[in-house]
Amino acid sequence: MEKRDDQFLYSGLIRLHILHHAVKEPFYGLWMKEELEEHGYRISPGTLYPLLHGLEKKGLVTSFEKREGKTSRRFYKATPAGRAALAEAKKKVKELFDEIFKVKS
Repeated sequence: MEKRDDQFLYSGLIRLHILHHAVKEPFYGLWMKEELEEHGYRISPGTLYPLLHGLEKKGLVTSFEKREGKTSRRFYKATPAGRAALAEAKKKVKELFDEIFKVKS
């Protein structure tokens, strides 16, 4: 069986997943990479960090540095615009889910 490369379909889902966690609590990049891997997304730091920077550039997340012992980490959290964007995206995801799985409300 031929292996399909359909990862490009998931880029929007990955962004939503990141935003979902950024609304819940601040996180750092390695934690997010591991979180995404738990859900089957194979993502390299070279892909993840540009996504995070893109979300920050669009004003959906903000970042700050925090020292933990000898380690300094950059944490990301949602902005008010990010919270609003996620709320709107949830409506669209639900609508798509309902259509794909023919769920009647």
